Amino acid sequence: MKVTIIGAGNVGASCASLLSQKNIVEEVVLLDVRKKFSEGKSLDISQMLSIIESNTHVLGITNDYSKTKNSEIIIITCGIPRTPGMSRDDLMNTNAKIIHSVTKQSLFFSPKAKFIIVSNPLDVMAYVSYITSKIDSSRIIGMAGILDSVRYRYFLSKELNCSPHDIQSMLLGGHGDTMVPLYRYTSISGIPISEFLSKDKNQVIIEKTKKGGEEIVNLLGTSAWMAPSASIVQMVEALLKNSKKILLCSVFLKGEYDLKNVYLGVPVILGKSGVEKIIELKLNKEEKNLLTNSANHIKNMMKKLKLNDINSII
Repeated sequence: MKVTIIGAGNVGASCASLLSQKNIVEEVVLLDVRKKFSEGKSLDISQMLSIIESNTHVLGITNDYSKTKNSEIIIITCGIPRTPGMSRDDLMNTNAKIIHSVTKQSLFFSPKAKFIIVSNPLDVMAYVSYITSKIDSSRIIGMAGILDSVRYRYFLSKELNCSPHDIQSMLLGGHGDTMVPLYRYTSISGIPISEFLSKDKNQVIIEKTKKGGEEIVNLLGTSAWMAPSASIVQMVEALLKNSKKILLCSVFLKGEYDLKNVYLGVPVILGKSGVEKIIELKLNKEEKNLLTNSANHIKNMMKKLKLNDINSII
């Protein structure tokens, strides 16, 4: 069983490390365009594995997609990261060309693979990968809602002085400022969040969550990597173990929530075939309007791709 990670930067290398520590795959292939970069990262990870008694083989390669052949899962983390003052949207045109090329080359050697898209702006990049691959959308999945949810749970736990493990939350929509918090679906050990926090106070926490990634960029000068990597590994584990776990992922909607032809974060069941079911929640009017606005924001970004002739390469 093989998992390939495209991009050996902070997210890709951390993902390879966390995944190999799980000891659930035979081989992790780490690929990057920079010469000797992934080889160095993989060597460092490999020398750690005997300490933790993992049998996973980690292989670093430079731009040779033939070594990724017959991967069960392809994780795409490559592209330029955000820097201070840059939005996720600013990355779109450059990263779209990268995602198109990477998807095409990966699929040639692993035609049955499932893809996890991590590159920003995530929902649009998942769409680019989908229309490039021309495979069933259930096999192209964006990692977003899990990360947004854990950030929200962290900030909420700090506000309420409780364990984030006890918090159940639901954040839908696009990965970024248009995410949709579902106050009604948030609880702590089954107790509704309204028993702890007003809706207005909760909105303050949501605003902190929306800026959670930006805060890290401003502090470090680059995007986050540990929490995104852990979120990816949770998805990989659900896919490989066929656990039928309900996770928040960016998936292609075909009428669910009355939305079509857009990648958007919603709860799904993940199994060995990919997205096995999209779960439709009974949203109220306010929640539905927010989700529609989020979808429209992503669609407007998709239109900009056409204006920049990126669709001409697909």
